[in-house]
Amino acid sequence: MNHLEKNETYDNRTFEDIKHIDENGIEYWYARELQKVLDYKEWRKFESVIKKAKEACQNTGISTFEHFVEADKLSKRANNAKVVIKDYKLTRYACYLIAQNGDTRKKVIALAQTYFAIQTRKQEISEKEYSLLTEDEKRFYQRDLTRKGNYSLNQTAKNAGVRNFDKFHNSGYKGLYNGETADDIAKRKGLRYREDILDNMGSEELAANLFRITQTESRLKRDKVDTEKKACDTHNKIGKIVRKAIKEAGRNNARRFANT
Repeated sequence: MNHLEKNETYDNRTFEDIKHIDENGIEYWYARELQKVLDYKEWRKFESVIKKAKEACQNTGISTFEHFVEADKLSKRANNAKVVIKDYKLTRYACYLIAQNGDTRKKVIALAQTYFAIQTRKQEISEKEYSLLTEDEKRFYQRDLTRKGNYSLNQTAKNAGVRNFDKFHNSGYKGLYNGETADDIAKRKGLRYREDILDNMGSEELAANLFRITQTESRLKRDKVDTEKKACDTHNKIGKIVRKAIKEAGRNNARRFANT
């Protein structure tokens, strides 16, 4: 059973699940793993897509060697014989080009095109550009910013004395979601065990959480918070402030943040 057969739906986690990070913090994807996710049964056919993607890369004046790094590996056959098989380490841009040259009859190709298109954009886009994005594109964009924001917040919280990060993050959620913890939010959304609640939010809800994250980090630094209790209290307070702002902006917008 391949990766796709295990999942009834496709979303950005499909591609995040097979992402790798090297010792320098650089992300990459293996072509053989991407092949399965994009529902190509034969390597021969998928390699022809890679070839087209490399040609597209060359046509833009960008070196293919930086984005399509050959990574041959040993593979064990049924008789225990080992053979060398071809593989590539792909950058996000290489994955985007592969998706652009993939079989558009496959539903997952459309998702890959959207996902990698947004992820290869520069980190800051103009308000006009953002307004032209579809809801899915906005969601992917905001999710990426939120993920990076959480990473930065964790570093700042650690320096502020936080050791119990579940407690710290739940303090923020409780403030924003009127007392709900991350588990409570997941249950309300009907998520399966270990599903990330942030992966199941629309663009507006993600933007509210990103604001909570960035403002909490700023306050921790500005107030020179140095204990876990103070950090949790700060996170909870910022969550409440964001919640209040959302309620004032419109009651309909506040409904997704639990009981109003």
